[in-house]
Order: sequence, then C-alpha cells, then structure tokens
Amino acid sequence: MAKLLFVMTGAAYWTLKDGTRHATGYWAEEFAAPYKALTEAGHQVVVATPNGVVPTVDMMSLRPEMAGSAQIALDLEAIIRSAEVMRRPIRLADARPEDYDAVYFPGGHGPMEDLCVDADAGRLLTAALAAGKPLAIVCHAPAAMLATRIHGVSPFAGYRITAFTNEEENAVGLGPKARWLLEDELIDLGVEFTKGEMWKPYTVVDRNLFTGQNPASAAALAERLLKVL
Repeated sequence: MAKLLFVMTGAAYWTLKDGTRHATGYWAEEFAAPYKALTEAGHQVVVATPNGVVPTVDMMSLRPEMAGSAQIALDLEAIIRSAEVMRRPIRLADARPEDYDAVYFPGGHGPMEDLCVDADAGRLLTAALAAGKPLAIVCHAPAAMLATRIHGVSPFAGYRITAFTNEEENAVGLGPKARWLLEDELIDLGVEFTKGEMWKPYTVVDRNLFTGQNPASAAALAERLLKVL
C-alpha cells in the first residue's frame, strides 16, 4: 500500500484583473476520480492545504452539465462527502515529501489564487521532483510550478508538460478576464508545453512528472499513477 499526499488549494475565489472575485475552489472530478481510484486500490491519501484550511469545492463542478450528467454529479458529491481526509487536512507547511510515495495536485481555479505564490507549495514541488517519486499535477494545478522559481529559474524548466490551455480558458469565458493565463506563464517558466484536444483526456509523462490537461484527464492520470505505485 502506498501513501499519497494530495496538495489542494485553500482558496474559495480567484481574483480577476478587474479586481472582482470569481467563486471557485478545487474541481470536484479532479479530486474525486483519483481519490476513488487510488483508495479502492488500497492506497492511503492525506490532504494538505495552505494553513490546513478545509478545501472548498467549486460548485460549478457539481452542476450536471459540467459533470457530464446528474448521476455523475451525485456520484462525485458522494465521493467527496465520504472522504474523511477532506475534513481534516494537514498544513502544507508541515508536509514532508519524504513521508509519501507520491504527490498529487488537483486543480480548479483555486491554485491560480494561492498555490501559484505559495512558498510551501514551491518547496514541496521542488523536493518531490528531485526525489524522483511520482509527482502528478492536473488542469490548473501546474500554476503551483510558478512558486518554484528561485532568481527566476524553475527546476521544471525543460520538462514536457500539459495543463489547462488558453483555448479552454477562453472557451469558459474567463480568458479575457484573467490577470494572466496559465499556458503563457508555464511557457515563460521554460517548460515544453504540449496539448491535446479541448476537454478530452490528455496526459504527459516526463521522467517522474505526470501532468493532465483538464478535468477529463484526472482519471487517466490516476490510472497512470496506479501503474507505477
């Protein structure tokens, strides 16, 4: 049995360029699908957030039209409700990568608010990457890679990755409202950014780094993780 650390956003909103707050949090599918797959396979999950706050689900991700159907939305909600670890997260500052066999960052727009500038997230990502253990990051969660820069240089430079694309951000109507776009910032970080079709599962593995493009990629990313655990 492996022990996994899920590093999750503690943000409940995302500040847009006009200063307004867009209600958000983590995306339900990006927590629930991997959590279910990994725990059903017998693995243990620990959740960490900035300051140990209980993560907020983006209510948009539980709408039937966003989840895929009313039944899928109910299933996601049931998984989240059953996940006791979500109600007692540890503080990200206290999380030590050496205590875990793998690390996973679910997305949602929340990481665009907090993890992107969180020194503890940056420290943990840098350590997990260097340790060679599986490190999985999906959708908007690669925003946390921006917190790994020291004197403008990130250890993720040169890695082949994917993340939520500019096209997808524009398609949900938030591209023009954002202070910055994730794809642009990651390219500036020095990664080799790749992408698949909008909204379709697309995952990339480069050394011990596993990345997924969008919510639909979370389950596929968990399957790839399961094979190496």
